[in-house]
Amino acid sequence: MFVHAVHFQVLPKEVAKYRKDSLMWAAHAEKASGFVSYSTFKRQGFKNHYISCYIWKAMKEHDRFMKKHHDWLVAQSKAKVKVLGYYNLKSLDSIRGRSPRSHPY
Repeated sequence: MFVHAVHFQVLPKEVAKYRKDSLMWAAHAEKASGFVSYSTFKRQGFKNHYISCYIWKAMKEHDRFMKKHHDWLVAQSKAKVKVLGYYNLKSLDSIRGRSPRSHPY
């Protein structure tokens, strides 16, 4: 798995637009080969910090999507945000907990 996370500073008046923009990006990513999931996170303990996190099967699929869609999606985005960092992460080990609905009790 390949994870691409973007760390943003988003002022309170821009949060609704940022979240709408994030879902627009995710909707386009969802149609791309190799897309696994998207999540938005608010960084706890840090004022106005948010992270958009995309999970892909492989980095090459992420790169293909970004080459094709990045500039157009940036132009379509409405929120005024400050990028604080980009993080490209390769998954090494992973354990997923059991869903409460699948619990045998």
